[in-house]
Amino acid sequence: MMTYAKYYRFIKGAIIAPLLFLMLSCTTENKNSEAECGDNQNALILNHNGLSREYLVHLPQDYNASEALPVVFNLHGYGGYAMDHLAYADMRSLADREGFILIYPQGSCLDGNPHWNSFLSGPDNKSDAEDIDFFSALIDEISSAYNVDLDRVYFCGYSNGGMMSYALACALSERVAAMGSISGTMLDWPEVCAPIHPIPVIIFHGTNDEVLPYEGNSEWSSVPYAVNYWTEFNELGATPSQTQTFSGGSRPVEYETYGPGLNQVSLDLYRVIQGEHNWFDTSTLGFGMNEALWDFFNRYDINGLR
Repeated sequence: MMTYAKYYRFIKGAIIAPLLFLMLSCTTENKNSEAECGDNQNALILNHNGLSREYLVHLPQDYNASEALPVVFNLHGYGGYAMDHLAYADMRSLADREGFILIYPQGSCLDGNPHWNSFLSGPDNKSDAEDIDFFSALIDEISSAYNVDLDRVYFCGYSNGGMMSYALACALSERVAAMGSISGTMLDWPEVCAPIHPIPVIIFHGTNDEVLPYEGNSEWSSVPYAVNYWTEFNELGATPSQTQTFSGGSRPVEYETYGPGLNQVSLDLYRVIQGEHNWFDTSTLGFGMNEALWDFFNRYDINGLR
């Protein structure tokens, strides 16, 4: 299974090529330098552990400070930037229509490249970014600035951002109502993964993903590994309660839902046949992935089914 030393050797090599379109130039090799891995337009700043951490906020057009709103955090992949990810995985019109606050945070530098430290600190972890604590502090920051329904805080992410979403479900579950992974993977958390409540999980992953293979390999855990972990933890049952195939896009999509289980939560898996390492668009799926993410999140709060 992937260790963090192996993780970042691989991340710095093979994963970079598929993600080059997300990357801007970074000139520093100092992993604690934020300036070169930030500079997002219109970004706000949270000072955390001596670093200036950027994040973008989108408030729904009809935002009313008297009403507590849910929050969706959308995390970029390795080498990515918040403003580029906002354009690539743009949920702003959906947030306007459905009435939720949308946050695109910026990962810190590791050897000149933005990343999320999606595991605990330790000797095998090349990164010293305290991202789990950063997200807890960022929730505090957002909720102090805006009227937030703290029972409805959701995380989703692409690639390394999906890894981080799994990590937060494991290590910050007291603040996470539901999570989503898009072309991401769950690192080897089960020995230390300790959610304090059932976590609804939604997964989109392509079977032809060459960066984070659907079936896993010697470096990466598989999608079934994550499905098995969360179906067992949430007591959803080993077989899907519903299946369906969507064929309206350029790739067939095999849908499976597991559960409901504890607190009436479920796990939804969208297996994109011949799909690659993408944040999937409507032309590929035949339906809107952003809308599917929100529809799933919107069913739950921190206590389970609403």
